Amino acid sequence: MASIVFGAGTSHTPMLNMTAEEWPLFEEVDPHRPHQHPDGRAATYNELLEKAPASMQAEITPDKHASRHGEAMAALDRLREGLGNARLDAVIVVGDDHKEIYGDDNMPAVLVYRGETIANVPNRTGVSAGSHVDGPRRPNWMQRAAARYYEESETRHYPVHAGLANHVIGALIEREFDVSAANVLPAGEGEGHAFGFVHRRLMTEAIPVVPVVLNTYYPPNQPSPRRCYRLGQAIREAIESYPGSLRVGVVASGGLSHFTIDEQLDREVIRALSEKDAGALQELPRARLNSGNSEIRNWICAGGALEHLDLRWVTYCPGYRTPAGTGTGLCFAHWA
Repeated sequence: MASIVFGAGTSHTPMLNMTAEEWPLFEEVDPHRPHQHPDGRAATYNELLEKAPASMQAEITPDKHASRHGEAMAALDRLREGLGNARLDAVIVVGDDHKEIYGDDNMPAVLVYRGETIANVPNRTGVSAGSHVDGPRRPNWMQRAAARYYEESETRHYPVHAGLANHVIGALIEREFDVSAANVLPAGEGEGHAFGFVHRRLMTEAIPVVPVVLNTYYPPNQPSPRRCYRLGQAIREAIESYPGSLRVGVVASGGLSHFTIDEQLDREVIRALSEKDAGALQELPRARLNSGNSEIRNWICAGGALEHLDLRWVTYCPGYRTPAGTGTGLCFAHWA
């Protein structure tokens, strides 16, 4: 029988595609992004700046940036090594789409991709790909960071475990999850950055994937935390009913809190995952899961799929990058 034997969670922010010395460049773009207070209320950058503690200056020194960047790179190395050593036949990648592939004309709450391959197209450095920045063009430094999610020169078609994908879709339908399904991407398009990050930064050799796309970001059809957790449980049940012997991994791509770092929220998510506190994960307030925080839904889904495994290690680095306390709660985790 098939079984899930490996789990991972990883942030996928452009900060991880940059040097520590480049992190302060975000002061150019963060004032134009949507932010929120810890209680979920919308906030402007200037409001955050006015309320930021004086201690925030100590969080954005060159030494702090270098230390946190080093921790993050070391954690990515550990995940890459663990993924490579797990001898997996397939990887379920749970990520979100930032209107890179799917838009307001048809935004699925949950989609499972079932094509034989999925393309990674080079030079996807436009506004949508991982930027969340309004406007016609991003700064050159952001375009360089975004380019690292994608192939350098030629489109690459990564393998998909279509058999497992089709089985998961059918099993989810039986469990009353009305999931969307796709076997091709729109003409000329490639996978979004949440999935490209896994291919480009975590895999040393291509392992067949099953992309699971959650609409974490865009109202009105964001799945609730409870739905995300139960989806993960249903995915595990589906895999265990697959008529074949497969070693399967699950990877959550995204998060944790951003663009305003909420350490309290991040640490509660980590605690709940570590202690297998399913109730706490399912009851996370939706108001706190907006903007970049919404990608925590990917981790909640993975938590449901991986509840039979133990969270072996977690690296958490609050990656502050501006005096207003904006940045990303950088987090990396391994289940086995």
